[in-house]
Amino acid sequence: MSILLHGQRTIVFLAAGTLALAGTAIVGAIYFSGDTQTRAPQGDTPAETASTRSFVIHEAPRSLPEIKFEDGNGESLALADLRGKTVLLNIWATWCVPCREEMPTLDALEAKLGGPAFEVVPLSIDRAGSEVVRKFYAETDIEHLGLYIDTSMRVSIDLQAPGLPTTLLIDSKGRELGRLVGPTEWDAPAMIAFLKTHLTSN
Repeated sequence: MSILLHGQRTIVFLAAGTLALAGTAIVGAIYFSGDTQTRAPQGDTPAETASTRSFVIHEAPRSLPEIKFEDGNGESLALADLRGKTVLLNIWATWCVPCREEMPTLDALEAKLGGPAFEVVPLSIDRAGSEVVRKFYAETDIEHLGLYIDTSMRVSIDLQAPGLPTTLLIDSKGRELGRLVGPTEWDAPAMIAFLKTHLTSN
């Protein structure tokens, strides 16, 4: 009887172990499948090689709420004021370390692509106001970026930004084409090539 019980317990333990391994494999498959889905489509692979994080490109452009903010002169602006050009809207703050690190690459991107058809819009949510942003620009030799600020921090809620930095790619009609959460090297050749494909598709 004891031998029989021991054998039954062994079978139970083996079965439980097999189920645990199978569960792990299923969870792993779901995780990697989900990760793949967040990457840019096959045709947009340049963005994938530029960073470990990829743009989440939507199947169709999405409408955005009307957000309000100010420029460096205290003039009121809205997202609608930027229509007519492709916009890379970067939500950031001077107290965000990854934001600070990627800002020079955004400056280089604006120098490379900025013009009537494209603009990098770094929208700070610093509650301390535009002076801290202006000081940061001076300390890091930011020369090509405009100064935009929302001291209410409302923009991060309205645009459902899960963290900083969050960057939205917005078409000339004011619709969101996709977004990237986290920092990246915006002036990498592959990223520039990726963004150019969306400039011509607007």
